[in-house]
Amino acid sequence: MSRPITLFTGQWADLPFTEVCRLASEWGYDGLEIACSGDHFEVDRALSEEDYVPGRLKLLAEHGLKVWAISNHLVGQAICDDPIDERHQAIIPARVWGDGEPEGVRQRAAKEMADTARAAAKLGVDTVIGFTGSKTWKYVAMFPPVSQAVIDDGYQDFADRWNPILDVFDEVGVRFAHEVHPSEIAYDYWTTKRALEAVGDRPAFGLNWDPSHFIWQDLDPVGFILDFADRIYHVDCKDTRKRFDGRNGRLGSHLPWGDPRRGWDFVSTGHGDVPWEDCFRALNSIGYAGPISVEWEDAGMDRLRGAAEAVTFLRGLLFDKPSAAFDAAFSNQK
Repeated sequence: MSRPITLFTGQWADLPFTEVCRLASEWGYDGLEIACSGDHFEVDRALSEEDYVPGRLKLLAEHGLKVWAISNHLVGQAICDDPIDERHQAIIPARVWGDGEPEGVRQRAAKEMADTARAAAKLGVDTVIGFTGSKTWKYVAMFPPVSQAVIDDGYQDFADRWNPILDVFDEVGVRFAHEVHPSEIAYDYWTTKRALEAVGDRPAFGLNWDPSHFIWQDLDPVGFILDFADRIYHVDCKDTRKRFDGRNGRLGSHLPWGDPRRGWDFVSTGHGDVPWEDCFRALNSIGYAGPISVEWEDAGMDRLRGAAEAVTFLRGLLFDKPSAAFDAAFSNQK
């Protein structure tokens, strides 16, 4: 089961795409999960300039790299979020922000995500990873008391905004892989089930499995793979270490990323609490053969060292499941 290891470029958007290609190639990555950030992949140019996509593919080939997926997390966040404010202005393209009127931002973000599917098809990839945003996340504490009607309305809002986008994904033969993540419509096990139901379990909407956000919520990343086996469209590898000592809490106390008082932090892959071998055994068992993408967010280690270390660690986990012949022989010995 040959699975390529890629580097997600979202945390490298401060560097030119050519430099990220050079570094990833030198470290031994097979390709990139290209973010629609910085100059890495520009959706509007991909659709309007005839030579843009061929130029990106040529640059990848020059460094011995390929691409299997692109991501547009930041624009996706603005599709369902409420409120829309200066946080969104800081992360989305100016053409999507426009005059900042919230509903206009949401509609332009939805159009940009539909265009992302079209751009992905031109690039020759079949998966777009991203966020959805959420109208209900602001009610996560459920106090003051929130009625079921308000929560139901949030999932209906998600379905109303995303189904037309997913229609475009279907038209061009591309899938959306939602990253289950706090602040999204699906951020844990039960909200994932509810989100899938909201869009009628349509195949265009699947999941990006990133175990880091499960660990500090005390969710089982292995069980998630097995239970949502047919919806694991992409894999991002990011590790988390918990440090709950009676003072630190899972909600992070509004402290900055990397502050040890948060109670948890993203760390170098293989240095945290993710049970990586069990996770890869589960991926084997469901037949996942797509890319394994490194998402680097360790605030305590230099990324130039950590990203190189991560690809080496993951190569050691890309073991194949037993062959059919072995299975048969093992069964005969019982």
